[in-house]
Amino acid sequence: MSGPYDLVVIGTGPGGYVCAIRASQLGMKVAVVEKRVSHGGTCLNVGCIPSKALLHASELFDEAGHGFAKMGIDVSPKLDLEKMMAFKAEGVKGNVDGIAYLMKKNKIDTYHGLGSIAAPAVVRVTPENGGEATDLETKSIVIATGSDVARLPGIDIDEKQVVSSTGALELQQVPKKLLVVGAGVIGLELGSVWRRLGAEVHVVEYLDRIVPGMDLEVATQFQKILIKQGFTFQLGAKVTGLERNGSLCTVTVEPAAGGEAQKIEADVVLVAIGRVPYTEGLGLEESGVAIDNRRRIVVDNHFQTNVKGIYAIGDVIAGPMLAHKAEDEGVAVAEILAGQSGHVNYGVIPGVIYTAPEVATVGKTEEELKEAGIEYKAGKFPFLANGRAKVNRTTEGFVKVLADANTDRVLGVHMIGPHVGELIAEAAVIMEFGGSAEDLARTCHAHPTLTEAVKEAALAVDKRPIHM
Repeated sequence: MSGPYDLVVIGTGPGGYVCAIRASQLGMKVAVVEKRVSHGGTCLNVGCIPSKALLHASELFDEAGHGFAKMGIDVSPKLDLEKMMAFKAEGVKGNVDGIAYLMKKNKIDTYHGLGSIAAPAVVRVTPENGGEATDLETKSIVIATGSDVARLPGIDIDEKQVVSSTGALELQQVPKKLLVVGAGVIGLELGSVWRRLGAEVHVVEYLDRIVPGMDLEVATQFQKILIKQGFTFQLGAKVTGLERNGSLCTVTVEPAAGGEAQKIEADVVLVAIGRVPYTEGLGLEESGVAIDNRRRIVVDNHFQTNVKGIYAIGDVIAGPMLAHKAEDEGVAVAEILAGQSGHVNYGVIPGVIYTAPEVATVGKTEEELKEAGIEYKAGKFPFLANGRAKVNRTTEGFVKVLADANTDRVLGVHMIGPHVGELIAEAAVIMEFGGSAEDLARTCHAHPTLTEAVKEAALAVDKRPIHM
């Protein structure tokens, strides 16, 4: 038995490692348990970070081949996929090494192996090689094990021809045709990477729209832009079978509502239908920890399960499966354990799709406001009318601000356009402080910047934009 610890965190993804660091800052003796060789979880190792590296590199490659000449730069880019993958790996290593440094800096003990709950105050660490287990005695346990890829029944993911997001980040050559199952964030981001590098990309989506849950006007514009870039979409359709024929996969696709099936051939099939909580093998049932019908851990307003002393955060509990949501929950639970008032405002959690153009959203969509019967005003401003976007030749998209019709309080902001993943932070701040569209409109924005589109959209709520 090692310890005793004040806190043991199982999982060192964004939620887990942030929770551990904050707890250490607050004076707790902390240990973390991580099944991977490196810290950072899915996000840093095989998710957010490597995908953004490839998105960045592939966007530059595409721009060099199709956009530079219009700016007077004549180049003929040549793809070296091996070097691009090395660039990606270098970025991942830098990030995970950074987390290891932070663990040492904050005097957090690290145990590598599979963590499980042996008792309400004991975490068992079992080495993956089958060696002797170590028991850690602790006052509190935080489960932060993240999520795993969702799978299609009857379709085996081999990470070679049929890949999840993990395999899609490691392809050794550009496929001639990539079939993406699922028109959500992951499928469209990774589809964008390989489309830019030369693949034909076909997306099959069960619903009749892409990026479900996002503001419909933004989603509609997003799909038009992706089609213009070369994507093809088959909406209202489902994959019901897959056969491997040498170097090709033959995929059976049927209308979601029923009808005649068709066969589609592709070099690589990316299954991107979502993610599921990683709660297997944690000893939850044996410890009496309650889970719901989607295998998410049930917690109260303080992130505590029905078993005293056991907490959960991130993808294993309800809410959007986003790294920054997990981080905020990690900070909140650490502060709660220290006797402070940790809190997460779930109404102000931004979401970003890192394609080109980017898509970003925070707060309520128009559809949600209508369904709730909330009266609102909308202000919209296109990047086509923004001076910086015009000279940069990045004029696709718009900013939309939704404000309460009576109080003018900002209820939601939705954007598609250049660098909106950064611009959305301004909207999140104004909403966190309960600000109004008028507050946003009267705040001086530097010129010429893309942020002026946010100001103009806020002005448009009151029907007084200057540049439109």
